[in-house]
Amino acid sequence: MSDYLLTLVVFAPLALAVPVLLLPGSEKGQLRVATLVAMLISFGLTLALFLAYDPGGAEFQFTVDKPWVRTLGIGYRLGVDGMAVSLMLLTGFLGPIALLSTWSAIQERVKELCISLLALQTAMLGAFCALDLALFYVFWEAMLVPMYLLIGVWGSDNRIYAAVKFFLYTFAASVLMLVAILYLYVKTGAAGERSFDYQTILAALGRPETLTWEARKWLFLAFALAFAVKVPMFPLHTWLPDAHVEAPAAGSIILAGVLLKMGVFGFVRFAVPFFPDAAAYYRPALAVLAVIGIVYGSLMSYVQKDMKKLVAYSSVAHLGFVMLGVMAISVEASTGALYQMLNHGVSTGALFLLIGIVYERTHTRAIADYGGIAKVTPMFAGVFLVILLSSIGLPGTNGFIGEFLILAGTFTAPFDPPVPPPQGVVLPYVSTVALATIAATGVVLGAVYMLRMYQQVMLGPVRHPENRGLRDLSVREWLAVGP
Repeated sequence: MSDYLLTLVVFAPLALAVPVLLLPGSEKGQLRVATLVAMLISFGLTLALFLAYDPGGAEFQFTVDKPWVRTLGIGYRLGVDGMAVSLMLLTGFLGPIALLSTWSAIQERVKELCISLLALQTAMLGAFCALDLALFYVFWEAMLVPMYLLIGVWGSDNRIYAAVKFFLYTFAASVLMLVAILYLYVKTGAAGERSFDYQTILAALGRPETLTWEARKWLFLAFALAFAVKVPMFPLHTWLPDAHVEAPAAGSIILAGVLLKMGVFGFVRFAVPFFPDAAAYYRPALAVLAVIGIVYGSLMSYVQKDMKKLVAYSSVAHLGFVMLGVMAISVEASTGALYQMLNHGVSTGALFLLIGIVYERTHTRAIADYGGIAKVTPMFAGVFLVILLSSIGLPGTNGFIGEFLILAGTFTAPFDPPVPPPQGVVLPYVSTVALATIAATGVVLGAVYMLRMYQQVMLGPVRHPENRGLRDLSVREWLAVGP
């Protein structure tokens, strides 16, 4: 069973989309129930994979290595490590929640919506466990189409602009990564022996004579650009607020919960291991951009008047912390980055879910249109507060653990990286203490803008008479929020 478990985990959502496809489009209830069952099965499989994973075992487990296109050295190669299996569990967990968020909010083209969600689930799971660069690129690009449809078909008024902007940003950067992958394919093997196998390429790149220093620098930048757009890192983040604001709740949950993590995953899986010396060379610049993203995202969140846009900019700040942890290259910071990714996926996804719930009732996300709604929806306000406190990293929450480890790891990170650039190459200098100190202000700013939003939306008198009749959380909404 273990030989097929990973294949089953990846392709179960796509296979279960077939019965959904056969159902009539007019049977919206049956379509939703069938898709929910499929999502729950997918979550169960990712949970089984997570529980079966042995942290003390081999680096990659449940590996699959089958030929696909023999003449080109393309294989069906899968495997998971600790980070991949954790992110796959997060993907499986958020799938049913994303679907439940659309239950009554979306009434048009329900069948197409359900199939898009299931196809997207397979693409995301596949990208996390692909150990063949060609296969990884297929999954990476396959994510774009259903996500484009989620924004462009079921989004708000300005959805086409946001969907096209999302697609162009991510696709253009991915083309550069494809060029880099093809270059590696040619340079890391002799004619007739070339392969897209991750471990084969990694071993070849471990030999200094494989690539020149200039080639390693440019190839790292090609991979880094594709992943930095997906994170997104400052200043490549401009597609994200538009995508979040225009996307339906399901799209925002998946975008914040999973897709943004793909960028960080790409850095850790491909860019840094393939080119550790180039990563060391560009590490100061990337760390500075991460810190700028933390401060910029926090300040932009503070001035927003739209709840969804506020949370969208907070993602820029939170993922800035994650990238700082990755670039610190220390055990504490790397561990904190994983914790922060998982916490951000759950807490920010939940915030988008709750904003979607209240939007269904009022059809507005403007902070000024609320005030005092805790008096009429106390359960909603209580859940919102708990999730908000986790998002800002209150001590005792998972968010605190991640941010604390990242800052501690950055403070103590050595300037000299494990794999320095070639002799004679001057390594740019940046003070890790200064970076950590500036980044710490993002923790304070995060508490300010989140608690300010909560105070303006939830507390005080009910400022608008139309909000006096707001319903509290329903059973279905509790099922989505409760986990």
